[in-house]
Amino acid sequence: MKFKIDENLPSEFAAILQGTGFEADTVADEKLSGAADALLAEHARTNHRVLITLDMDFANIQSYPPSAHAGIVVLRPRLQDKMTLLSLLQILIPALLKSSPEHQLWIVEEDRIRYRDN
Repeated sequence: MKFKIDENLPSEFAAILQGTGFEADTVADEKLSGAADALLAEHARTNHRVLITLDMDFANIQSYPPSAHAGIVVLRPRLQDKMTLLSLLQILIPALLKSSPEHQLWIVEEDRIRYRDN
C-alpha cells in the first residue's frame, strides 16, 4: 500500500509507515507544500496513494468521493500535538495491516475508526 502524508502531519509518519512495510512519502517530498486540496487529492489519486491528513475538507464525500480515490484517511485527534498524532498513527497501523482503505474514507479517532464508502 502507498501513502501520501499531508503537510499538516509530522514527517515521521512516512518513516514509521515505511518501517512497517508500506510505501510512504510526504507532500513536501513531492514539492506540493501549500498546494490546493483539489491538486493534492488529484496527485494522490493519479499516483494511487492513500492520503493521510488532518484536513476535514477531505471527509466531504461530495467533494472527494471515496470511490474516485485510492483512499482517504482523516485523523481526528482531540489535541494536535505531535505525541497525540503519533499515537493515532499507532492506532491506524494495525487496521491497515488487516484491511485497505482503498476507495474508502476512514475517520480515525482516539477510540475508534469509522469507515465510509460512497
